[in-house]
Amino acid sequence: MYKILAVDDEEEIRELLINYLTDAGYEVMTAANGVDAVAAFDEGQFDLVILDIMLPDIDGFGVCQLMRKKSAVPIIFLSAMDGEEQLVKGYDCLADDYVTKRFSMPILLRKIAAIFRRNDTTDRKDDSQQITYKELLIDRELMEVTVNGRKVNLTVREFNLLCLFAEHPGHVYSREMIIDSVWSYNDAVEDRVVD
Repeated sequence: MYKILAVDDEEEIRELLINYLTDAGYEVMTAANGVDAVAAFDEGQFDLVILDIMLPDIDGFGVCQLMRKKSAVPIIFLSAMDGEEQLVKGYDCLADDYVTKRFSMPILLRKIAAIFRRNDTTDRKDDSQQITYKELLIDRELMEVTVNGRKVNLTVREFNLLCLFAEHPGHVYSREMIIDSVWSYNDAVEDRVVD
C-alpha cells in the first residue's frame, strides 16, 4: 500500500484528502504546517507528498527544498497560488506536479496514480535505487553520491548526468541525447547543490 503525506494548513482540505485518498486505497498521514511536515517526513517512509505552499512556519517551497536534500520522493504542490511565477518556482524546487485550488479530486487521484505507474515502471527497469561503478555509489532515492565512502556534493544537473553515465558505462552520448535524457523536463531548473 502506498503511503502519502498530505500537508495543508486548512483542516477541511486535510479531511478531504484523507477521505478520498483512503477510499482510493492509500495510507495517509497529514501535517498542518511546515515544521510538522518536515518532522513527519524525516520519521516516515512516504511514497508521495502532497504539499500546500502557504504554510505556517516554513512555506511549501522551503519544505520541498528540505525534502529534496534527502529524497527524490514525488511531490505534488497543491496551492491557491496559481500565477506563472509560483508555478515556475514550484517546478524549480523539483516538484513533480502542481495542482491549483479549487481542484478536482478525481483529477488529483489520476495524477497520483500516473506518478505511481511511472515509478513502478522505473523500479521494474532498474531493480534498485542504487547504482554502483567501481568505487562510486549513487543512491537515487537519497540523491547521494559517495566515492570510496566519502560523500561528494553535486548540483542536480551533475547528479543526473552522473546517473546517466554510471548506468551505461562505455556508452557514447551525443549532446542532443544528453539534453533529452537529463535536461528536457526542466530546462529552467537552476543548478542546486545536492547535499
